[in-house]
Amino acid sequence: MIPIGITREGVFVLEEDDPERFRLDAEKLPEVVDNGTRILWPMPGGPRELRVTRADGSVSSLGEIDAVLPILHGLHGEDGTMQGFLDILEIPYAGGGVLDSALCMDKHFMKVALEADGIAVAPWVTVRARRWETDADAVRADVASLGYPVFVKPARAGSSVGVSKAHDASEIDEAMRIAFAEDDKVLVEQAMTGREIEVAVLEGRGSEAARASLPGEIVLTTREFYDFEGKYLGGDGAEVVCPAELSDDESERIRRVATHAFEAVDGRGLARVDVFLTDAGEIVVNELNTMPGFTPISMYPKCWVATGLSYSDLITELVELGRAG
Repeated sequence: MIPIGITREGVFVLEEDDPERFRLDAEKLPEVVDNGTRILWPMPGGPRELRVTRADGSVSSLGEIDAVLPILHGLHGEDGTMQGFLDILEIPYAGGGVLDSALCMDKHFMKVALEADGIAVAPWVTVRARRWETDADAVRADVASLGYPVFVKPARAGSSVGVSKAHDASEIDEAMRIAFAEDDKVLVEQAMTGREIEVAVLEGRGSEAARASLPGEIVLTTREFYDFEGKYLGGDGAEVVCPAELSDDESERIRRVATHAFEAVDGRGLARVDVFLTDAGEIVVNELNTMPGFTPISMYPKCWVATGLSYSDLITELVELGRAG
C-alpha cells in the first residue's frame, strides 16, 4: 500500500514518514505537511503507473495502481469531487461514487432523496444564509414549529463539526452562528427521542443485494450527543457498542431499512447508515456516511468484525468492489 497525503493547499504528496505521527491526538490533530514530493497521477488511456517527483527533482515509479482507497472526510473528500477526479483518470477506487457521495454530503438533498423513496427522516427545515440575514424572525418561527429541542447542522460538513443542540429559542441564534461558520446552508432538525443505532453496509457483488452488518449502538452517558471528540478522539461520555442489544425483529427491520436507504441514494461500495429507533418502535434514518471513520474506535469496522468480517478482510473487500466497479 502506498500512502498519499493531501496538504491544506491541495498538494498530493508521498507520505514515507512514520505513520505513527498520524495517530489521533486530542492535543494536536495530525496534519499533512508539504515535504517537497509531488505525486504524478497517470493519464487516462495509458498504463496506471504512479510516479513521484522527489524534493531533489528526480522522478521515480511507485508501481501500477490497482485501486485507490480514498479515506477522506468532508469537502473535496467524500462529496464526489475526489471520486470525479479518479473517474476522469480512469483509476478504480473503493467506496461511493460521484452521485451517492454528493447526495449524502448534502444533508438537505439526502433527506429529499430518502423521503421520496418512502424512508422516514426527522422533520427539518433548511435555512440559507441569505434568508437568515434578511428574515431571521421567519426562520425562528419555522424552527419553533418543529418543537424544541432541535439540532442545528451545517448542511455539507462532516464528523459533527459545527453541530449544536438548541434546547430552546434562546439558544438558536448562537447555534446558527456556529453552523453558518462552516457552511452557507444549514439544517435545523427536530431532536428525535430514541436509541441511536448504526449499521455498516457493503455493496453486493455483481447482481447481489447490498449487505448489512449487525447493528451497533451509540450509548451516551454524560455526553449530550455524539460529537467530534466522541467519534474520533475517544472522549468520555459516549460508548460504541456492537452488536446492539436488540430483538431479532428489531435487528432485521433496521438492517432492511439500512440497505433500502443505501439503494435509495444509488449507494456504491459502502456506507454507514445511522438511524433512530424511537420509543414507539419506528425506524427513522438520520444520515448516511459514504466514507465512515476507520479508526479502531469507529463503528463501521467494529460492526463488520462483530458480524464475522475481519478488519483486513473488510479492506480487501472494499478494494475488490472498487476494482470490479
